Amino acid sequence: PVPTISWRKVNGHNPSKARLRKSQAVLEIPNVQLEDAGMYECKAENSRGRNVFRGQLQVYTYPHWVEKLNDTQLDSGDQLRWECKATAKPRPTYRWLKNGVPLWPQSRIEMVNGVLMIHSVNLSDAGMYQCLAENKYGTVYASAELKILASAPTFPLNQMRKTIIITKGQEVVIECKPQASPKPTITWKKGDKALKESKR
Repeated sequence: PVPTISWRKVNGHNPSKARLRKSQAVLEIPNVQLEDAGMYECKAENSRGRNVFRGQLQVYTYPHWVEKLNDTQLDSGDQLRWECKATAKPRPTYRWLKNGVPLWPQSRIEMVNGVLMIHSVNLSDAGMYQCLAENKYGTVYASAELKILASAPTFPLNQMRKTIIITKGQEVVIECKPQASPKPTITWKKGDKALKESKR
């Protein structure tokens, strides 16, 4: 006799959007997504017995971004760490470009699984960077600009007061706040003699 046919997803639930046609002989899954992948089982049975067929559905996707780059501003001497992350099946591989030219690992530059690290950045590292995530189905691009700040110390906004008058026995705070990149080392002198820390 004509068998009755049923479908199930092994180790999971049938997708809610799945449709059955032709007396349940055809399983249709519209708009397939990664989570629809898996083993599917078709069971046919009548009064004489039953038979089962299993088939694996594999879903492949082109890359799309989970985490992109942001424009970054660093002091000279700082460390840059940029991560770009994409999902795809097969898993994407990553490449980096600087000003449109492929970037390669060097003594200060590391590239591992979508992470770019540049140790002790300097003015030569400034520019436009691109991260490429690609598999055999496609390539996506993310880009960001790296700006490097480098300036000698100046006191445009935080000038020290020329004269501070204070009552004997009170505490005085004298602030030294230069603008500089990278962060400057600060030393103090009283007259020509270097000041040393003491209990006071």
